[in-house]
Amino acid sequence: MPSNVSPLTDEQQLTLDMVHQYAYCPRRYHLMYIEGRWADNAYTIEGRQAHRRVDKLDHVLPTPDADGGGASEDTSGGAAAPAPAGGSTAREQGDDPPVISRSVPLSSDELGVTAKLDLVSSDGREAMPVDTKRGKAPNNPQRSWEPERVQLMVQGLLLREAGYACDRGVLYFAGSRTRVDVPFTGELETRARQLVHDTHLASRNTTIPPPLEDSPKCNGCSLAGVCMPDETLAIAAADDGQARVEGRSHPPDIRRLYPAREHAIPLYVQEQGAAVGKRHSRLIIRQQRDTIAEARLKDVSQLVLCGNVQVSTQTVHLLCEAGIPVVYLSTGHWFSGITIGQGLRNAYDRAAQFQTAADRERCLAFARQLIIDKAANQRNMLRRNARPQDRTLGDMQDLIDRIQAVSSLESLLGMEGNVAAIYFQNFAEMLKARTLDTAWDFRGRNRRPPRDPVNALLSFGYAMLAKECTIALLAEGLDPWWGFYHQPRHGRPALALDLMEPFRPTVVDSAVITAINTGMVQNRHFTRSDAGCILQPAGRKAFIRAYEARLDQLVTHPVFNYRCTWRTVIRIQARLLARWLRGDVASYTSVITR
Repeated sequence: MPSNVSPLTDEQQLTLDMVHQYAYCPRRYHLMYIEGRWADNAYTIEGRQAHRRVDKLDHVLPTPDADGGGASEDTSGGAAAPAPAGGSTAREQGDDPPVISRSVPLSSDELGVTAKLDLVSSDGREAMPVDTKRGKAPNNPQRSWEPERVQLMVQGLLLREAGYACDRGVLYFAGSRTRVDVPFTGELETRARQLVHDTHLASRNTTIPPPLEDSPKCNGCSLAGVCMPDETLAIAAADDGQARVEGRSHPPDIRRLYPAREHAIPLYVQEQGAAVGKRHSRLIIRQQRDTIAEARLKDVSQLVLCGNVQVSTQTVHLLCEAGIPVVYLSTGHWFSGITIGQGLRNAYDRAAQFQTAADRERCLAFARQLIIDKAANQRNMLRRNARPQDRTLGDMQDLIDRIQAVSSLESLLGMEGNVAAIYFQNFAEMLKARTLDTAWDFRGRNRRPPRDPVNALLSFGYAMLAKECTIALLAEGLDPWWGFYHQPRHGRPALALDLMEPFRPTVVDSAVITAINTGMVQNRHFTRSDAGCILQPAGRKAFIRAYEARLDQLVTHPVFNYRCTWRTVIRIQARLLARWLRGDVASYTSVITR
């Protein structure tokens, strides 16, 4: 037995779907049942619709005849399955029709499996399971796939343990309205019992299995974006030295197995005094008694409450059940906190996170890579959007080259500050404000409070990015408050700050430059005094549009070489970070723009 598998002390009860998922893909099984991951797509929704009828009401199987009843055991396979639409057919003219039972609960102590069978046709001592599948019958010699046959065979074993003779089953494919007979051979029974045993072992395995390689099963898998099979294999190939492209690793033809742009987007509620409620599966935003906006739940990725905005308890329950976080920003749009449902209940990622945080050498290696990538992105921002002197770019590159030799986190903080000082000294060269006056005279970074409009926008943008990274880390089961480069401190999302470092220039700084240069944000959007500079509500709304447009912009992923949005890139990096912590990938590489 592998060392990472705990011994089976108390036999865990598996569900029938768990055995089916393991037979289909051990990695998918691990993601679903060990890490608690799930994602819907058109196929999973269609599958639930195909089962709506059989799931309406549980039936209890009739007691099998002790003496064989009206039907003798027929090993020749002459029994006819009931019509899946609900009708039943007599075996022979004049015989009583079989009893049709739907949504039948059964369990087996021997196998350690519980199940709810779609449909069972029973007659005396004979019974035959009928399992409904959403798609079309495949065009192969057996007209079915092994996981489907194994799942049906396990149903047969459950029926046998309940006292029935069961030598065959039926797969009903709703997409083609096709019935496929599956004989329960000795070979199929042996295979089913072995997979049940392997599934029990896998339920104790804390290490994610390797991904399938170039498998057609990945196409259409709802968890493909979570699993990232091609990306994981690409990183492994690079670590083995099999592929190198400009210092980055990506073998050709990495499939993007998830949408390039997410359908759901954040919903910001900024009207002071507004209240968020629900009506069925819609969010209703009201101010006093007037409805000012509505949104379908499926179109919302996060609910962001800015300042004095109320939300009902019923709405919070609905959002938690749907896995949609509620984000709280202050009136000044500082990130205050987050409410999220139980979601991912995976303690192993956090255990690996805390173990890494205690490993100073591993933290330093991780932090060095973050700051190298952040500095490279800052240098590329200046190179593309300004006309810096060659000496400026050269000085930045010299500092980047020296970071690799830094031997402590404290020294790394100093090197990061040196690169940032050069970057922000030249930042104003990227600004071409339409309202040219001293308001945009940016001379360097300042904060708490910011003393000019550019710093006010940068501070606001970095707070928004911290919120985005916090949500991405929580979605992966990590603790956003326990970092590796940024040391834990009460109230500071240290790991979120780690994750966001390389994205500061590419997301926030880019959005600030766009908002200023296009006139989206203007002088009138700020209030200035000797004490600082405040971004007014109209300016915040305008900048949020620029920031969200940047996150939604399609880019070519510099590592995997396919198109996706910046928001997706952030979530990929959070996912890769969790995989690096658990050992699924040997190295963590952040994103450098070209």
